[in-house]
Amino acid sequence: MNISNNKILITGGASGIGLGLTERFIQENNTVIICGRRESVLQEVAEKFPSVMTRVCDLSNADERQALYQWISEEHSDLSVLVNNAGIQQWMAVSDEDFFQRAKEELVVNIEAPLHLTSLFINLPSLTSVINVTSGLAFTPLAKVPVYSATKAFFHSFTLSLRALLSNKGIEVIEMIPPALNTDLGGKGLHDQAPPVSDFINAVFDQLKQGKTELTFGFSEAMAKATPDDLRNTFSRMNGIA
Repeated sequence: MNISNNKILITGGASGIGLGLTERFIQENNTVIICGRRESVLQEVAEKFPSVMTRVCDLSNADERQALYQWISEEHSDLSVLVNNAGIQQWMAVSDEDFFQRAKEELVVNIEAPLHLTSLFINLPSLTSVINVTSGLAFTPLAKVPVYSATKAFFHSFTLSLRALLSNKGIEVIEMIPPALNTDLGGKGLHDQAPPVSDFINAVFDQLKQGKTELTFGFSEAMAKATPDDLRNTFSRMNGIA
């Protein structure tokens, strides 16, 4: 992927990893569009980075996803990169009364939305790259976030297939695989001891410049290279299994 002179759409680009990508892509001389549910948060980013374009979009709503694509195709038909970054993480147990409802929310945002957006945006003649943000938990699940881990495993598998399916269209598919980072994903304070987003961004941009299509860092690098025994042992350690 050429990391400069693109027009890029980043879903969930106003916070966490999305915000880190927004800032770095701007620094690399790209035009960046971000979308998210909260207009106030989008506006804060636009005030900090005046070149950023924003669009309010609830990705859990199929009509709003369709409207986002329609707007891009009419107003920004030269879009070259789609970054499927937006996601939610629910800390819960299957015995919780609201488990199924919260699980459905994760399935819609983490799986249905990026699949829908990908199927729409690959129709843009200008599109050259799709970047899917998965997780180190795609390889070794954390039982406290059972559905989130499963959605990322699904998205990892889909990304592998998508790379093969789009190879004849000239669209590069890149998987960005973060470990736990110091963000508010899942709730404030849950990841305060994790590495900063900036370290992850620096690492994956170095890998992008090398032409890599599977971008890892720290824990996710170890998990992507792990043997089956390593994965079993890590799962037991992460989830307190003797």
